[in-house]
Amino acid sequence: TYSGGLGVLAGDTLKAAADLGLPMAGVTLIHRKGYFTQRLNPSGEQTESPTEWLPSTHFDEMPDRVRVRVNGEDVVVRCWRYTIKGYHGDELPIYFLDTDLPENSMFGRSLTDSLYGGDGRYRLAQEVILGIGGVAMLRSLGYANLRAFHMNEGHSALLTVALLEEQVGGRGIASAGPADREAVRERCVFTTHTPVPAGHDQFPLDLAREIIGIERVNAICAFDGCVANVLNMTYLALAFSRYVNGVAMRHGQVSRGMFPNYPIASITNGVHVPTWTSPPFQQLFDEFIPRWRGDVQNLRYAVSIPLEDIRRAHAACKATLIEAVHARTGKRFDANVMTIGYARRAATYKRADLIFQDPERLRALADKVGPIQLVYAGKAHPRDAEGKAMIRRVFDAAENLRDAVQVVYLENYDMEIASFLIAGVDLWLNTPQKPQEASGTSGMKAAINGVPSLSVLDGWWVEGHVEGVTGWS
Repeated sequence: TYSGGLGVLAGDTLKAAADLGLPMAGVTLIHRKGYFTQRLNPSGEQTESPTEWLPSTHFDEMPDRVRVRVNGEDVVVRCWRYTIKGYHGDELPIYFLDTDLPENSMFGRSLTDSLYGGDGRYRLAQEVILGIGGVAMLRSLGYANLRAFHMNEGHSALLTVALLEEQVGGRGIASAGPADREAVRERCVFTTHTPVPAGHDQFPLDLAREIIGIERVNAICAFDGCVANVLNMTYLALAFSRYVNGVAMRHGQVSRGMFPNYPIASITNGVHVPTWTSPPFQQLFDEFIPRWRGDVQNLRYAVSIPLEDIRRAHAACKATLIEAVHARTGKRFDANVMTIGYARRAATYKRADLIFQDPERLRALADKVGPIQLVYAGKAHPRDAEGKAMIRRVFDAAENLRDAVQVVYLENYDMEIASFLIAGVDLWLNTPQKPQEASGTSGMKAAINGVPSLSVLDGWWVEGHVEGVTGWS
């Protein structure tokens, strides 16, 4: 489910839930072709290819099969189970929905291939599989008495339609009334992650009727899920949720402005600390805070760790980064040079190239204060021409500044690259256009490893920033 932070965040949430022993299960699509494998040529031109992998090498196939009506045809869905083992031995299952079965049409088989693949028809059909198919699969697996359904963004909002159909039973969804809606609302909670209107999934009603069915769409519209003659997945989730939250204090404020008729709280995103703590810092925490893995709140005692020990751990992380950069690019960074890291989706609002807006100033800074090294990573969406152009601008800037500032761009950004990057740089850079950063979590991962941030005051940094202490704004 990886694309930027949302899929990784969902994984971190479930890992933390397993550590806490919470009775939860996760449901997602399997994405047999992944997001994509990124390749960058010397000019920064991005090309994409599928990421092929075999679910059977990672997951256990479940025997259950359910049928979901999509685009006028019945699509058979199976699932694969992956079990997260928590720190105290508790287990939490994740179910990956898969339509690649011989009894399905070519269109049906493709629905769980690609993350963000295809057109609006493909996308909406995927969301039917996730939302309606996800509920059907949970019931087939024996989850009969679930107390709450959490919609992580609007992609899964059609689960409310499945629950509404369960609620009305044989009466048919056309008979659903306010009491039925309220019964569904009591079981649903919704997290919105997107602070700009363009980021919310919307589909023309004619297309929605084809994919989902006329009666279902009529019911959705009757309960405020349609706005301006389109099916809006965010409004559908809002209309059927008893609790809604944004993902940072500032983002909660922005979301209330976007959706003034709904009470929207805020719960700031977090990260799964054991996952993102580098080996040198794990050893350090094991020595000075032995119980940190069982309760990460104990890391508040990190203030007692001697600074020299922190410096040694950071030096080890930086050495790992330097070796990784050399192995991947052939370029050799200097361990004694100030190293700045920037890695996230190559979306235009994140402004990866902002630091290069005044190249002469950057050149003068390197000359006056000392040498600087910059390491970048991040994928642009395959259909985001502006995001791809931004990557090329970073490459152009690197070429123009090569005599003063060494810049490398690591291709095919993933969790492996993130793990050595956030821990090995000396400063983590974040330059989004306010107020478009809903939360951001990469700076949290850097902080766990003793790396301060230089960031625009947006998203989580509004809360995490203490000028000159945790970093700079």
